[in-house]
Amino acid sequence: MKSGWSSRKCPPETGLPACIVALWLLAVLCGCHRGVRLLTEPPVPFGPSAAATELPPLAREREARSLQLPENWQELAERLTLADIVTIGLANNTVTQKTWQAARAAAAQVGVSRAAYLPSISVDGSFGHVRQSAIGGRFTFSQDPYEATGTLNWLLFEFGGRSARLDQAWAALVSADYTHNAAIQDVVFSLQAAYYGFLSAKAQLAAAESNVQEARVNLEAARKRHEVGVATVADVLRAQTALSEAELQRQTLDGAIEALRGQLATAMGIPATTSLEVGVALPEEIPAEEIARQVEPLVAQALSNRPDLAGARWQAEEALARLKAVKSQGWPAVSVQTTANRTYYLPGAFEKHDNNWSASVLVTFPLFTGFAHSYEVKKAEAEAEQKQTEANSLEQQVILEVWTSYADLKTAAQRVRTSRDLLASAEESERVAFAQYKEGVGSILDLLSAQSALAGARAQEIQARADFFLALARLARATGTLIPAQEDARGLPKNGEEIP
Repeated sequence: MKSGWSSRKCPPETGLPACIVALWLLAVLCGCHRGVRLLTEPPVPFGPSAAATELPPLAREREARSLQLPENWQELAERLTLADIVTIGLANNTVTQKTWQAARAAAAQVGVSRAAYLPSISVDGSFGHVRQSAIGGRFTFSQDPYEATGTLNWLLFEFGGRSARLDQAWAALVSADYTHNAAIQDVVFSLQAAYYGFLSAKAQLAAAESNVQEARVNLEAARKRHEVGVATVADVLRAQTALSEAELQRQTLDGAIEALRGQLATAMGIPATTSLEVGVALPEEIPAEEIARQVEPLVAQALSNRPDLAGARWQAEEALARLKAVKSQGWPAVSVQTTANRTYYLPGAFEKHDNNWSASVLVTFPLFTGFAHSYEVKKAEAEAEQKQTEANSLEQQVILEVWTSYADLKTAAQRVRTSRDLLASAEESERVAFAQYKEGVGSILDLLSAQSALAGARAQEIQARADFFLALARLARATGTLIPAQEDARGLPKNGEEIP
């Protein structure tokens, strides 16, 4: 007796699927084999394709983008003021552009959140072909229906979810605005630092040129005394050495100014090779009214005006609004849904068209979500507490920055006064030493020592003044002021005015 498998015949229609399966297995095996060859023998291109050598569209756009410079830039570049530097720097700085774009995106998100209060309407269209048969295919018919459908969805009530999401979007927008203002203040401070560094180097160069001139006068006096036989050649050599040292210092400062000019141009957002010049010198006088201010009003001003602190506080508000939105997801939501459509049929043996509509009130109540909602609430609560802690920490940091900047300003003012006393005594000492050397009662060592002390006193006095104005700018930034009051000029916002 034969087995069932051998006696059973396969139906004729199963031969084609078996062939298809066999061909598929063969294709898979061949594909695997080819895949191994591709992995072991990768093709090596002879060179990059034409598309690879071209810049992508965004890169071409960046390449074509021009700098934002005033119309009279060629004339203005030879006599820049701090107001000009700040204006051009803010117009070309990428940091402020990025924060401004983020603020615009946050404003658009507010519109997205507002849209939840309005109904959403959609329109769909379809066209198809239907063929039906009955009684074993003895009776068949076909038709081509096409229809248009309109659907309206409107969320009516959500237990505060929509309002919480709108509050969250508003808080994110205000935080983004304050972040943008903080970026503006950071850019302004960096421009001020580069500006005062450049002015300090120029003043140091002027002092070095004065040192060179005085060293030449000393060398000439030593040569004359050597010619009449009242000084040795060692005096001439010492004076010549002092002149060479003064020349070397001047050349070093001259090179440093070129580097600082490039740094100032880069801080302004323009190429470092741009030729520019500052049309003012480092101020001689320091504003005494800034030193006489008390620290308590400055701290209060910082706590109310610092944009980064305000941004952190609004981030905490955003986290609280998000917490409310997450909690609302555990409550039911009530919405209305209506649908209306009209269907046309071809051929015309049927009715011309059919009209259908429906209206329903939907109540959605999440009964159980696998405890996911409870964990989302806990996460939102922890994030809200974290944002509040960050705001409190930043508030303490702001107070510390104001106190430190205030102390640095006081110290800088004292250093200016002390360095000026030192400069006055060094100038007098150098005059006395030079007069004694010309009279023959002083030595060249005393003269060169007095000249060296004078050069050091000049450098310290210039550095003290530059440090004072930089400390003043740092205090202004710490208190949330865009720029110190004595530097307001040519259209910059004054203290208390809003940043555009």
